Amino acid sequence: MDRIDLDAFGTLVERPDASMRRDSQDRWRDLVRPAAGLGKPAELADWLAAVQGQVPARPITRPRALVFAADHGVSALGVSARPAGTASALARAVVDGTAPVAVLARLYGASIRLVDMALDCDPAELPAEATAHRVRRGSGRVDVEDALTLEEADQAFRAGVAIADEEADSGTDLVLLGDLSVGGTTVAGILIAALCGTDASVVTGRGSGIDDLTWMRKCAAIRDGLRRARPVLGDQLALLAAVGGADFAAITGFLLQAAVRKLPVVLDGVVSAACALVAQRIAFRAPDWWVAGVATGEAGQDKALDRVSLEPLLDRGVSTGGGAGSVLALPLLQAAAALSAELRPETPERSEAEPTPDVTA
Repeated sequence: MDRIDLDAFGTLVERPDASMRRDSQDRWRDLVRPAAGLGKPAELADWLAAVQGQVPARPITRPRALVFAADHGVSALGVSARPAGTASALARAVVDGTAPVAVLARLYGASIRLVDMALDCDPAELPAEATAHRVRRGSGRVDVEDALTLEEADQAFRAGVAIADEEADSGTDLVLLGDLSVGGTTVAGILIAALCGTDASVVTGRGSGIDDLTWMRKCAAIRDGLRRARPVLGDQLALLAAVGGADFAAITGFLLQAAVRKLPVVLDGVVSAACALVAQRIAFRAPDWWVAGVATGEAGQDKALDRVSLEPLLDRGVSTGGGAGSVLALPLLQAAAALSAELRPETPERSEAEPTPDVTA
């Protein structure tokens, strides 16, 4: 099978409708005083109008929390507060409805979908629909070997594209992106440092809540990964194979195809920010279809979002991952859409000098 044509996305991804954004901006002058009085919700309504291609924006009626899950071989180096290969426990909590993202999705009326791309567990431990796109069990230890083969990276990327098509075809009108992994923030750090040309120490965060010694091991692992990443910076699929993982490849493919299908996406933490950075290298217009949910306090996320020109909607320091941060942004987007759809121009007050109509005539 031939490799997927990444260059095609540069042509297929269009910008959101700028005329709809301008019409939405102009409309606020007739709806509120002052015109900028609604602040961020009005700006989000303008973005929704552009991505939906209509003014006023439609209400958000079918939001979906989409959580990609995997284990990463680099976690064997002791770079996380969680034991290596235990992301399946986090995934089961999503299925059971006890994970933070599941609780918040219920609260705000979003459905939830778990996608196992490379969890290190027996697939029978999870529902069949969750494991349908699994590429492999875990990934290679990126300090000494590639995370995936090129064929596996291609398969995972295509899975992300297919999932975007499935969501768009099913009527999902907003995706709240999430990820679950052990070792994922280390992989994200490698990708962000490589693509931004920075040192490992600049992007190494505390992830799952690690201590100083673990932070030093994580920083060293990112430096080792950078040596593998730099030779393949010009080939995004090879980069995802060398130092990414099946979840990173799938999320990147998903983000690009969602932009092709004009399906808006809310990013979560540093993992989705890293994938957004890779996707931007493939199709520079794609970030116009995304917003960033919550600032996590991870330096790598800040670096990546700055590079793709996105600013988090909320600053709550939510760093649990799993999509909790993106779902927390849903009420703000729902409010923006509702205000755009339901507000009507103010009725001018009647002048005191104007006679009252004789309703009895």
